[in-house]
Amino acid sequence: MPKKSLQEPINLYLSAEHECSYLPTRQANSLFIDPDKEMSSELYSELIQRGFRRSGGHVYTPYCKKCHDCIPVRLNVQNFILSRSQKRCRNKNQHIIVTEVSDSYNETHYQIYADYVHSRHAGGGMDEPDQEKYLDFLTSTWSTTVFFEFTENNQIIGVAVTDIVSSGLSAVYTFFEPSARYQKRSLGVYSILWQAQEAKQRGLEWLYLGYWIKDCRKMNYKDKYQPLEYFYNNTWHNSPPQILPSPIQNS
Repeated sequence: MPKKSLQEPINLYLSAEHECSYLPTRQANSLFIDPDKEMSSELYSELIQRGFRRSGGHVYTPYCKKCHDCIPVRLNVQNFILSRSQKRCRNKNQHIIVTEVSDSYNETHYQIYADYVHSRHAGGGMDEPDQEKYLDFLTSTWSTTVFFEFTENNQIIGVAVTDIVSSGLSAVYTFFEPSARYQKRSLGVYSILWQAQEAKQRGLEWLYLGYWIKDCRKMNYKDKYQPLEYFYNNTWHNSPPQILPSPIQNS
């Protein structure tokens, strides 16, 4: 798929090697857009089509020396057909009301987020959140970011943090009540289904889902949403690579 070139060169910086968050025993590097570069939602809309993502205001892509397993993926929402299990998930959550709110600080959102990361990411470096880290992670000064608030029986039970880019929506992060009463509701799955439908209703083409990692249980679920496109060898493909690409090709 042809892509227009960026209007001007951008400096890139390689991070120091660090422990991989997804594949134990492996080391990882990330390639960052120059932090002094003036970012905008328009520029990010181009970069996300080249496999980049943001964490807070930092825009990056994996660029590991010995591992090339992180593959950017996006869902074609116009052609997305729900599986039977996804339809069951949608039906189980049909009474949820979703409201678009701003990305400003909300104490109820923060408390749900803190409970969620304590429950889901204990010992993983995310389980000691504070209000500043929370906003630094989820928002930026330049992105077009909204919080989709999931409410049931007048109670907020989850939030999907979403970037709006020119070609679609980008699922940044979803957090929800971790209590046992919601465990069978598959709220994470429902969040993706809802964002896909929202992108379709807005006339957009894609829901960007971050990185798919075949051998990581936390990241390989994304291929259950089809038709999925995979970014490698500097373009998007309809299927994952048979031989994993080099980091230079994936940048």
